[in-house]
Amino acid sequence: MSNNSSITEFVLLAFADTRELQLLHFALFLGIYLAALLGNGLILTAIACDHRLHTPMYFFLLNLALLDLGCISTTVPKSMANSLGDTRTISYAGCVAQVFLIVFLISAEFYLLTVMAYDRYIAICKPLQYWTLLGSRACAQMAAAVWGTAWGSGFLHAVLHTANTFSLPLCQGNAVDQFFCEIPQILKLSCSESFLRVAGLIVVSVCLSFGCFIFIVVSYVQIFRAVLRMPSKQGQHKAFSTCLPHLAIVPLFVSTGMFAYLKPPSLSSPSLDLMMAVLYSVLPPAVNPVIYSMRNQELKDAREGPPRDDTKSGIHDSSRSCASTNIGNESFHLRPALEEKSPEKDDNDHG
Repeated sequence: MSNNSSITEFVLLAFADTRELQLLHFALFLGIYLAALLGNGLILTAIACDHRLHTPMYFFLLNLALLDLGCISTTVPKSMANSLGDTRTISYAGCVAQVFLIVFLISAEFYLLTVMAYDRYIAICKPLQYWTLLGSRACAQMAAAVWGTAWGSGFLHAVLHTANTFSLPLCQGNAVDQFFCEIPQILKLSCSESFLRVAGLIVVSVCLSFGCFIFIVVSYVQIFRAVLRMPSKQGQHKAFSTCLPHLAIVPLFVSTGMFAYLKPPSLSSPSLDLMMAVLYSVLPPAVNPVIYSMRNQELKDAREGPPRDDTKSGIHDSSRSCASTNIGNESFHLRPALEEKSPEKDDNDHG
């Protein structure tokens, strides 16, 4: 019988036993990792260097790119190093760090996705209030809210889950049936009934995440209703073609994560657990740059050339940032709503 004090390392799940398949796994994960680094790195560079992108929506995308880089860098490099070095071990401290970081980053990302859904809802469904709700002072307040809610809540979740998980005595060996240290797999090594305390904390966290998921779905339902009232069929097509992938990645992210943490033991198998872990921890950081940003015309313009000087044309950055937003290639501005009121003004002038 072993316990926490006698365990100095954990043995992770190997993707393959033969050397050829290990190298294939290394090459596959290397390609995914480089794609995630390139996509998210381009987003960070474009938003940081182009003043046209200093807007609420792109501030959220910048934070999302940071979280994605952290999430995929927590698990994939260690797995690649193990395959390349033909080893499966990770130190006890390294396992603790992985649990803390993966819970922190995934929790923070999900809260951020909730805030992004609210931003899109206000921009499309209440465009005349967008300047009021997301003005220069409100933008700063929302930035603080993102850091306080998403990053702060994620940090609190990570501390609670990590402390509870590694406070349990482990007597079932040190073999973790996953390619990184995942809480459900570590709980299988516990010999204490107190694992129910950790399981209860997981259930509470999943319920909070499900509440955020419902908020995202309701927000997008309102967005789709607003898009259907758009007079332009081409505009509707562009908006739907961009929003639907956004809405598709969130259920994938939530459903796979919930299944990995809440599935009954009877459904557990190494291959299924491995697939679920890849879907919620590796795939989103690689595809989020494509889904959320790479189809965005403003980001393409920022990458292709230097920013133009808007001050010469009389356009003020703050008014532009909070008076309009963009979904895919379709822009939603305050201008059409204001122009609808212009005939009344003209009639009063003639009167």
